[in-house]
Amino acid sequence: MPLARVKQRLRHPDPNSYVGKGKLEQLVELRDELRATLAIFDDELTPAQQRTLERRLGIKIIDRTALILDIFAQRARTREGVVQVALAQHEYLLPRLTGQWEHLERMEGAIGSRGPGETQLETDRRLIRNQIKRLKKDLDRVRTHRQQHRNKRDRAGIPLVALVGYTNAGKSTLMNAMTDANVRARDRLFETLDPTTRRCRLSDEHTVLLSDTVGFIQKLPTQLVAAFRATLEELEEADLLLHVVDGASPDILEQMESVEGTLRDLGVDQRPTLTVVNKIDLLDEPADQIAEIEAALGTKVIAVSAQEAVNLDTLRFAIAGILPSLDDVHIVQRRGAAAAG
Repeated sequence: MPLARVKQRLRHPDPNSYVGKGKLEQLVELRDELRATLAIFDDELTPAQQRTLERRLGIKIIDRTALILDIFAQRARTREGVVQVALAQHEYLLPRLTGQWEHLERMEGAIGSRGPGETQLETDRRLIRNQIKRLKKDLDRVRTHRQQHRNKRDRAGIPLVALVGYTNAGKSTLMNAMTDANVRARDRLFETLDPTTRRCRLSDEHTVLLSDTVGFIQKLPTQLVAAFRATLEELEEADLLLHVVDGASPDILEQMESVEGTLRDLGVDQRPTLTVVNKIDLLDEPADQIAEIEAALGTKVIAVSAQEAVNLDTLRFAIAGILPSLDDVHIVQRRGAAAAG
């Protein structure tokens, strides 16, 4: 648990220190009072802001992006996940190398040569740029491999349904409840980094492919969106998106808005979407609370409990009812592209 939380309302963050001068002095006093050794800022800091804060506070500074990247690094298990996180970490680190060797740059180098600090800084930059190039090549191979899998899948003519939603909304639990995926599902942020696709039988007449994807979060770092592009391409191929929502979250509408914003950024917000409110087993008055959610959204939702397997048949029936009514052009186009490939 954090020792303290500090907030400040500013029209624009201070370009040098992110917070204002008075707030910075308050943070210095808090550091001394609480003997804090780490400060986390719930926003992305520029390299200059991070250096200023570390110099003034004398403790380690972590911003929102660094924290999320660290969590992703702990969760990554497959080769693909590790490469994607490593790429995001390297791209985050590169502009922050400046200033790490300031103590050496102040030393006078030999006449006609660069100082040792500048030499070390350039060496580190070159190493990181080379690592970024290598990681991008690895991800290009992943993208090609995924496209080959998608081509085979498209030739089979089975509709693809992708699970999307805020992190920890219960997508993986729902995936396990509807298929034999047996993917790892735990009550914590970003448990799933790598997509898993399994057949899901909706009825005797309908079978779809159900694909689990990485969870979203407010202010998702751009490095992560770029690094996970190969993974998120699954959404571009989906015939239907299931937007899984944590019905027990007090911030349900804000979380939904964050997901929808990310889908817009990815250019897939026009995909047919079915909203699924999960975790109704945790609601005190499910009927009333679901009605309030529907009133706020202006649309009907499917209310389920993936953990308790409640209303899953209703969800299957809803998916089966939507797919035949979709514009078949999208599915035909995907099959045509697969045939051409």
